[in-house]
Amino acid sequence: MSVSASKAKREQKRLEREAKKEAAGKTTKKTKKQAAKDAEEDEVEDSQAQIAKLKLQQDDDGISDRVTTGVLESLQTSRDIKISSVSLLFHGKVLLQDSTLELNYGRRYGLLGENGCGKSTFLKAIAAREYPIPDQIDIYLLNEPAEPTEFSALEYVVREAEHEMKRLEDLIEDIIVKDGPESAALEPLYEKVDAMDPSTFEARAAVILTGLGFNSITIKKKTKDMSGGWRMRVALAKALFVQPTLLLLDDPTAHLDLAACVWLEEYLKRFERILILVSHSQDFLNGVCSNMIDMRMKQLLLYGGNYDSYVKTRSEQETNQMKQYNKQQEEIAHIKKFIASAGTYANLVKQAKSRQKILDKMEADGLIQPVVPDKVFTFRFPDVEKLPPPVLAFDDMSFSYSGKPEDNLYEHLDIGIDMDSRVALVGPNGVGKSTLLKLFQGILQPQTGRVIQHTHIKLGVYSQHSADQLDLTKTPLDFVRDKFSSISQDYQYWRQQLGRYGLTGEGQTSQMATLSEGQRSRVVFALLAIEAPNLILLDEPTNGLDLSTIDSLADAINAFNGGVVVVSHDFRLLDKVAKDIFVIEDKTATRWEGSILDYKKKLADKVVL
Repeated sequence: MSVSASKAKREQKRLEREAKKEAAGKTTKKTKKQAAKDAEEDEVEDSQAQIAKLKLQQDDDGISDRVTTGVLESLQTSRDIKISSVSLLFHGKVLLQDSTLELNYGRRYGLLGENGCGKSTFLKAIAAREYPIPDQIDIYLLNEPAEPTEFSALEYVVREAEHEMKRLEDLIEDIIVKDGPESAALEPLYEKVDAMDPSTFEARAAVILTGLGFNSITIKKKTKDMSGGWRMRVALAKALFVQPTLLLLDDPTAHLDLAACVWLEEYLKRFERILILVSHSQDFLNGVCSNMIDMRMKQLLLYGGNYDSYVKTRSEQETNQMKQYNKQQEEIAHIKKFIASAGTYANLVKQAKSRQKILDKMEADGLIQPVVPDKVFTFRFPDVEKLPPPVLAFDDMSFSYSGKPEDNLYEHLDIGIDMDSRVALVGPNGVGKSTLLKLFQGILQPQTGRVIQHTHIKLGVYSQHSADQLDLTKTPLDFVRDKFSSISQDYQYWRQQLGRYGLTGEGQTSQMATLSEGQRSRVVFALLAIEAPNLILLDEPTNGLDLSTIDSLADAINAFNGGVVVVSHDFRLLDKVAKDIFVIEDKTATRWEGSILDYKKKLADKVVL
């Protein structure tokens, strides 16, 4: 909804309110209380409309804020895609310049890049066909949940598959009319129609939904009654079922539990079309990808192999580049020294001029550049006073949202957290891992048993939805300054605080709705550090973070002298930090005696495709 449309809607509401009062014979003069309420509703609606527009990367008229160029070099009928002269500007900032995008059918590409480099913006530009991608290559971008409808998860996926079948049949008919029955564009379409097989729609859709965590009850639940996370799973199920020629997945594991992540990894490694995947999980990238694209230095740099292969190849390339750079710099220094010492001797002047020509040619051909290392920032949570145990504990705790014992999520639960704890809570979505964190905080109260909190405990919380803790209409700089105005009003002070957590330059002064999720996450880490808690509860802290930031987070957790409880689907983070793993299922918490990778292997053994 544009801002102008939002204002029109508010005006219509105002007129309706006035008409109702007049019809009832009441004065049209509002009470102060009613006027304040109306103004608050208008402000909330305006804010939501503004955030929605910014997230869609559109201006007030619904036009894309992105500027792109690209030249198609592959054939219109080819299933491979090659586009040269690729550029991408967003709000005037150059994200890509004169690069090449090359995608081969049957390959699975991991898209890498630091937070804020433009990975999500690039995927949106591809999905919107702002680059010259042939029409017969269908594209699906997973970046928003399924619509809230009266249809169940299963019905929604099957209906979308039927729509896709109809689209393909119409496209085939159009091509036959336009280009004749011998058109080369028809063969891949016929293959796709044959592979879909409508008689198996429901059974195949059920397998995918079950793999993504639905059970016999939730698979029949209407999408309008689902949370955003579960509707995102429905949208992912639709994408996997339809199997577009070009599938774009932007952090698809963000709403999944560990079991669903393992299932998705096994499924995607068999994807036979073109996949571009943005993921914060090194483990996931290794399992799925056949190639990597590094979005770095305003270029798209292609590497063969999975993430580990990329790291090895890039390291070897950079080592060789630095050797060549150092050798060339030594040669340049030697030439300049000779020229400077030539003086006025006739024979030496002639040699000096010859050497100067060599130097000029080297510069004209382009000098070897030194390696520019990735920006890696390290941060720490501040040290806190040690508290004697028990710091936080459940004592024979039972809980249900309805208050009825038959609806219990947990029964007779005992977990203790102290200042040295590094506890990971794992298990399927829906068993109540986030609910446990709310019970720890005192937001929810148990029906029986106790939640024991030390009198001097100070909890810090990282929500899995960073937007819950931020005002997305503000800039990070204004947000932290306003929130902690009692600490300092000095902008320079807050610039330094945000900079310590990797948010610098334009990232500090841009509206947070325009920032990547990873950049917003850094604001939340800064908030946690400023609040200086002695026990931190982290609910999916890796969502949207780049790989180096996840490593920095792991280091910060390990260096922290307080306690940490983490809920995460990132095996690598858990492998680095978790000392105690509790599996939440069957209304209790069971300590897992092996490593988190042992737990992953157990989940992989259960996968059914």
